[in-house]
Amino acid sequence: MRTKLIVFLICINVLSFGIVGTFGWLGYRLFTTGFSAKTEPHPIEVFLARQIRHLAIPFEQRNAPNPVSLSPEVMKEAMAHFADHCATCHANNGSGQTPIGKNVYPKAPDLRLADTQSMSDGEIFWVIHNGIRFTAMAAWGEGDLDKDLDSWKLVHFIRHLPQLTPEELDQMKALNPKTKKDLEEEAAFDQFLLGDDAAAARTDSGHHH
Repeated sequence: MRTKLIVFLICINVLSFGIVGTFGWLGYRLFTTGFSAKTEPHPIEVFLARQIRHLAIPFEQRNAPNPVSLSPEVMKEAMAHFADHCATCHANNGSGQTPIGKNVYPKAPDLRLADTQSMSDGEIFWVIHNGIRFTAMAAWGEGDLDKDLDSWKLVHFIRHLPQLTPEELDQMKALNPKTKKDLEEEAAFDQFLLGDDAAAARTDSGHHH
């Protein structure tokens, strides 16, 4: 009995030292790099964050099956949703190579890679619906989990990202949110169609800047 108690205390001490050491190392990293979003997370930090994310998802949700059956119509809806809501950070192809995706901390992941594709449908849904604290990943889910079918449709599209075709990418470009400049040019063009020649001149002038 005494031997078991000693082994237990040793294990507790080792675990405590490990936790203190990990947080001490993270504190040192924070002190040396500051709060800059340009800093690349250390692989240990990435590993710990992924483990915490995994443990934070309730077990029953991790193994939840996708209640939405895959169909061409579902994929079309999900593609439009992704292009309009997600591509600003994640890019149309899921690479994360956008001005926002590359400059947040941690950086937007490449959704085509195994780190995301190896997650279960339930885990991907949970992240979309609930977001991830201390990152740029917002909670997009609305209402109860069992009613958030849009997020489940996005899971299908995220699974499809590694097989995106050039034709699909072209379709997504037309579905991306328009910038202020795009909207102004469209408005000027509409005015031109209504007979306002000055609007066309303003549009042409804008293209020369």
